[in-house]
Amino acid sequence: MVVRTVDLRSDTVTKPTEAMRNAMANAEVDDDVLGYDPTAQRLEAEMARITGKEAGLFVPSGTMGNLISVLTHCQIRGSEIILGDYSHIHIYENGGISTLGGVHPRTVKNNEDGTMDLDLIEAAIRDPSFEICYPTTRLICLENSQAHSGGRCLSAEYTDKVGELAKKYGLKLHIDGARIFNASVALGVPVHRLVQAADSVSVCLSKGLGAPVGSVVVGSKSFIARAKILRKTLGGGMRQIGVLCAAAFTALQENLVKLEGDHRKAKSLAAELNKIKGLKVDVATVETNIVS
Repeated sequence: MVVRTVDLRSDTVTKPTEAMRNAMANAEVDDDVLGYDPTAQRLEAEMARITGKEAGLFVPSGTMGNLISVLTHCQIRGSEIILGDYSHIHIYENGGISTLGGVHPRTVKNNEDGTMDLDLIEAAIRDPSFEICYPTTRLICLENSQAHSGGRCLSAEYTDKVGELAKKYGLKLHIDGARIFNASVALGVPVHRLVQAADSVSVCLSKGLGAPVGSVVVGSKSFIARAKILRKTLGGGMRQIGVLCAAAFTALQENLVKLEGDHRKAKSLAAELNKIKGLKVDVATVETNIVS
């Protein structure tokens, strides 16, 4: 008897497809630290186009992407960022923004749908007239989809309002877009519209899209130029990374169209699990590829 195992631990445990492996084997490469890897340039340009930003930067992981983004926006130690108490940056990234950047997190309660109340965000912004005592607020961070809230999606309208609030107080807005493609498909809204209000976005390619490794940070050309220096500082400057970028580019081509099916399967799984005595899943809250 053949025993098949269905691994539902995470969307990070996928294996590269044959097409990804072939792309990796045949990738045109050069030294990316020197800025010459053509496959990396191609992927970065495509991600910038998809997100509506000026430039992109390939990084080994989403954690590094978020860390680089926060530190690029908060270049002065003692800066403070506002983020959700259930956010990935706050809970699952080893406190890197504080340990390595001297950046203080100020948390706001995440609602069940992944949002934070706008009035609570505004209340968390420090009064600059008390800067002798307070850290200086420089950045607001959102996460879309919100993993700890079960993959719930933030609407473009909500993100716009947070962006307006950031501009009102001279702050920047970063989006942890680890699963932004899932949010885009679930909402039926293009990625560039979902992140239009953001100054930077970290987009993971090794989750829902199934690439073996990698994320891309996007933002303005000046932001990416500063981010590239930080990537080197953190040990993320790699040489012939076209081998990795080729797999990620193939994932974009192959798997983006499969996300809607993933969402249907997640909803179906939630409905069936809900029939098991002792288990309770709110099927209505399953919006993307996470069942919690």
